[in-house]
Amino acid sequence: MLFDENKYNFMFEALKLAEIAFDEDEVPIGAVVVKDNKIIGKGYNQVEKLNDATAHAEIIAITSSTNNIKSKILDGCDLYVTVEPCLMCTGAIILSRIENLYFATDEPKTGACGSVYNIPNENRLNHKVNIYSGIYELEAKNIMKNFFTNKRKAKNK
Repeated sequence: MLFDENKYNFMFEALKLAEIAFDEDEVPIGAVVVKDNKIIGKGYNQVEKLNDATAHAEIIAITSSTNNIKSKILDGCDLYVTVEPCLMCTGAIILSRIENLYFATDEPKTGACGSVYNIPNENRLNHKVNIYSGIYELEAKNIMKNFFTNKRKAKNK
């Protein structure tokens, strides 16, 4: 086991949120913010539902967390997300001062934490985020693959 059991449990919670997004015909990405081994915020993609390009799982989870603890700064918090964050979400992660980012699988088209860009390792920024990946990677890849396969089939009908 590469990570301790709690980290798998938190990523599993993010996967359950991704399944909700899948069921609501949203790109299936889920996220949870954790402080002191307790989930303080949750989110899943709601771009279509809210007609809002910024309604990504990470943004919703961060907003939920900051509202919960009544602070824009999430010192000592970890973010678990099923897919590598995009540029927008990576910026929000840095600005909210998330300490550790755990993502399940890479995003080869828009990933900003190592795949396409590597924003958290940019030396000019005033906050560093520790990045870890691979927890439930196969499960996260499969839900994304199934979602887009279903979308292509529906489009071709």
